[in-house]
Amino acid sequence: MSSTRRLTMAQAIIAFLRNQYVERDGTEHPFFAGMLGIFGHGNVAGIGQALQQNPDFPYILVRNEQSGVHVAAGFAKTNNRLRTFACTSSIGPGATNMITGAALATINRLPVLLLPGDIFARRNVAPVLQQLESPGSQDTGVNDCFKPVSRYWDRIYRPEQILTALPEAMRVLTSPADTGAVTLALPQDVQVEAYDYPAELFEKRVWLIRRPRPDPVSFGRAVDAIRASRKPLMIAGGGVLYSEAWEALTDFAARTGIPVGETQAGKGSLAYDHPQCVGAVGATGTLAANRLAHDADLVIGVGTRYSDFTTASMTAFQNPQVRFVNINVGDFDACKLSAIPIVADARVTLEDLTEALAGFHASAHYAAQVATLKQKWEAEVDRLFHLGNQPRPAQSEVIGALWEASGPRDILLSAAGSHPGDLHKLWRTRTPNGYHLEYGYSCMGYEIPGAIGAKMADPSREVYVFLGDGTYLLMPTEIVTSVQEGIKLIIVLVDNHGFASIGGLSQSLGSGGFGTHFRCRSAGSGQLDGNYLPVDYVANARSLGAHATKANNLAELKEALQKAKTLDRTSVIVVETERELRVPGYDSWWDVAVAEVSESASVREARAGYEEARKRERHHLR
Repeated sequence: MSSTRRLTMAQAIIAFLRNQYVERDGTEHPFFAGMLGIFGHGNVAGIGQALQQNPDFPYILVRNEQSGVHVAAGFAKTNNRLRTFACTSSIGPGATNMITGAALATINRLPVLLLPGDIFARRNVAPVLQQLESPGSQDTGVNDCFKPVSRYWDRIYRPEQILTALPEAMRVLTSPADTGAVTLALPQDVQVEAYDYPAELFEKRVWLIRRPRPDPVSFGRAVDAIRASRKPLMIAGGGVLYSEAWEALTDFAARTGIPVGETQAGKGSLAYDHPQCVGAVGATGTLAANRLAHDADLVIGVGTRYSDFTTASMTAFQNPQVRFVNINVGDFDACKLSAIPIVADARVTLEDLTEALAGFHASAHYAAQVATLKQKWEAEVDRLFHLGNQPRPAQSEVIGALWEASGPRDILLSAAGSHPGDLHKLWRTRTPNGYHLEYGYSCMGYEIPGAIGAKMADPSREVYVFLGDGTYLLMPTEIVTSVQEGIKLIIVLVDNHGFASIGGLSQSLGSGGFGTHFRCRSAGSGQLDGNYLPVDYVANARSLGAHATKANNLAELKEALQKAKTLDRTSVIVVETERELRVPGYDSWWDVAVAEVSESASVREARAGYEEARKRERHHLR
């Protein structure tokens, strides 16, 4: 007869999580690094008590439940999904605060375990504080909102249900194809109920991260398509990094001469100075990559889901004969764009392709075209890094100063606003995972907590956070967490007095930047067109425990960056930029609908351009 351990349901969950490991390529890792969260009446006596008696399973107090999930996502991304955190919250607003983080994790295919408190399962004291009542069902609550943004969702009504729920949660969390947010809603009364659990539940369990190989038929067709191509282009997505396939990609590109464009998630798969690296592709792409994409007769997507930014809203690939080969561990993405689908691991597939394509190389004419475009692009980056604008630098010059200050292994992290577009084009990534952009959800407020997670994943790497004043104001409070935990970040806060990205987009759509400037309401017009808001970002950052300074020009910014590297705590450097000095688009377009009718002549003009641009959108059905 097997032995048992009498534990509360919450105690059993922690005992289970601390013994879960993953293995890939013969190396084991503990999967969970600990728990992030905030305690309330819905979890303090359950999960809170269980964590208290397990001090070797670290608990990190965050300042907002949403940002706690962002920390876990940043940690998981930097660890190539081989490690993560669990996140806990109370019922009610604590739980629903995590929904945005859950969506971010699922969209970006990042494993995060969410353990929100829930209403009483026994119901007799209902309605309890923060309970959403439904006249149509007693089994509806706010945690049902997690269902569409979770890869796996369950509500635990009885303590023994975790015997089946926890293994299912781990199956999804460790799946290369199906991972994302996993939500187990935990009624507060059930968390504290005891049960005699089988001791086997708490034994060390190792989950194998498999590397599935391609099926021979699809693989053979892909090889034939590549050999028949004259202008092939590879697009490296986030799956290259998650698979740790950068060495295989480097070898493939060198041996075949096929140029490689990068998605936001895949940037850094190939070092920027590799001869075949042509940089960002799509709506935020480089001139080199976008011109090659325009004429490509074969596009080889590796670990990409082909977002509208990657495809420039389906206008990037204009060759009438273009075909696609997609290498992806998930068949959902592998089959997009009527591609030859290779449902397999990126690393083993690239290794197999390199061998199968022995003797194949891009033509000398095509190689010369790639080299010329790359050379012109690098010259353009140098120009944008050194515009010499005074007194306020352009954002591209701030990026240049950041790049010059950073080391080869350092991490640049951002998420929303104009920064991702400029960084995707201009940042010269030198090592894998040196470029950390959350652009699947482009979530304002991700930057600082995501950077905490990235730094915890590899404390030996300096982490630079690049964000605007708009996103900083949304969630600056995790600076306190970085100070509390001794996690040093270097934060560069670009003050452009509002939402510069959407302001520029609004102007391009004929709306003149309406509602995107941080101005006081004018007594005369009644509109937000008065003086700029007197926000002191330096004082704010200092009040949260950071070292903070303002750089009044590019020289002061460079000096502040050097000083920040010598400090042992988080630094915030505030620099004003020239808002209207923007990085150009390079043969790209993004579909943002313009009003079909308007009294504004500028909107009508923008609509005419929009209708013309839409004619280039393609379905790719052949």
